[in-house]
Amino acid sequence: MSTLPKVEITKIHTYTGHKDAVYTIEPGGEDHLFYSSGGDGHVIEWDLHNYENGRLIAKVDSSVYALCYVPEHDILIVGQNYEGIHLIRLSDRSEAGSLQLGKLAIYDIQYTQGLVLVACAEGEFFIIDMKSLKVLKRSVMSEKNLREILVIDDRCFVGASDGQIIRVDLKSFEIENQTMVHEKSVFGLAHHVKDQVLLTASRDARLKYWDVSQQENELESINAHMYAINDVVFRPDYQYFATASMDKTIKIWDYEQRRLIKVIDKARHGGHLTSVNKLIWSGFKQFLISCSDDRSISVWDINIAK
Repeated sequence: MSTLPKVEITKIHTYTGHKDAVYTIEPGGEDHLFYSSGGDGHVIEWDLHNYENGRLIAKVDSSVYALCYVPEHDILIVGQNYEGIHLIRLSDRSEAGSLQLGKLAIYDIQYTQGLVLVACAEGEFFIIDMKSLKVLKRSVMSEKNLREILVIDDRCFVGASDGQIIRVDLKSFEIENQTMVHEKSVFGLAHHVKDQVLLTASRDARLKYWDVSQQENELESINAHMYAINDVVFRPDYQYFATASMDKTIKIWDYEQRRLIKVIDKARHGGHLTSVNKLIWSGFKQFLISCSDDRSISVWDINIAK
């Protein structure tokens, strides 16, 4: 087995502008920009070029679990729980449109090829035309909540709280496959583009590798954290990935070796005090960005030397 690389962790900055748990972060149109929201309903733009206060983009009356940036329109889609989606034009922070989706919690939003995909509570899944905001398809895909969406080419993979991954054809809008992959909720999905490998992260604290072309083909199963894994993201070069957990830690992994190489925690690195909810591995200096129930967003320099 190969020698593990040396990893040095430096906390670059911690943003503390939110007044409640930060549930989600989303990359912006440029590598140095990203957006956050959470329990306080504030949607904030942050700039990694400086560490001043963020720019308030919008304020909604209920919590936000999901944001989605649409590059060709420079619009941020905000999932307001129980009220639907709002489209915010970032140039002037005006509302470009909104759509009521029923009194449902909204757990994830993704955009692809003119379509807005929305995963909601009670297994409800929406495919919406971005231009007209018309619902093209509404379906109930599970008896439990839909938690995560990953788009791969003309398909999307949806992680559900019953442990399933549901594969949807985005041309026909039909379900192609449903596979039970975890014992509990699937919270995180990531795709290694070159190897066509799917990573899944779950409330059961396990991390799994899957063959994308054969969804039932499990390649590896790792007992990765003490408690639920909330997110999994690749570094932009796909050599390494990170997981975020309810156990308050962030873990850095070697993809090829499928091995843990570093744990970021409070005691050793000034990590988060409570559950780590979402990650971005940014193209800006390859900084890793994390958000937490402790109301903070941290920026990390992950220096990996082989």
